Amino acid sequence: GYFYHMMRQCRYSSKDLQGIELITSYVFNQAEYIRFNSTVGKYVGYTEYGVKNAEAWNKGPELAGELGELERVCKHNADLHYST
Repeated sequence: GYFYHMMRQCRYSSKDLQGIELITSYVFNQAEYIRFNSTVGKYVGYTEYGVKNAEAWNKGPELAGELGELERVCKHNADLHYST
C-alpha cells in the first residue's frame, strides 16, 4: 500500500503575533514532496512531482487558503499556546 500524510505545525518564536510561522508538509511514502512555509510565503517542491504542484499551487487559490490557515489556526490559538 501507499502512505500519504499531511502535517501542519505552528511555530511560536515570541509572543508577538508577527513571529508565528506556519509549516505544512505533504509526505508520500515517507518522503516529503512539498512544503508551505509562511515565512517564505509560498509552496516549495522537493521532488519532481512536488515542484510541479508547488508551481500550480502558488498560482492558484491554494496559496491564499494556506495563508488563511495562518490566521485561522496559528494566530487564533496563540493564547492557548502561551498559557500552557
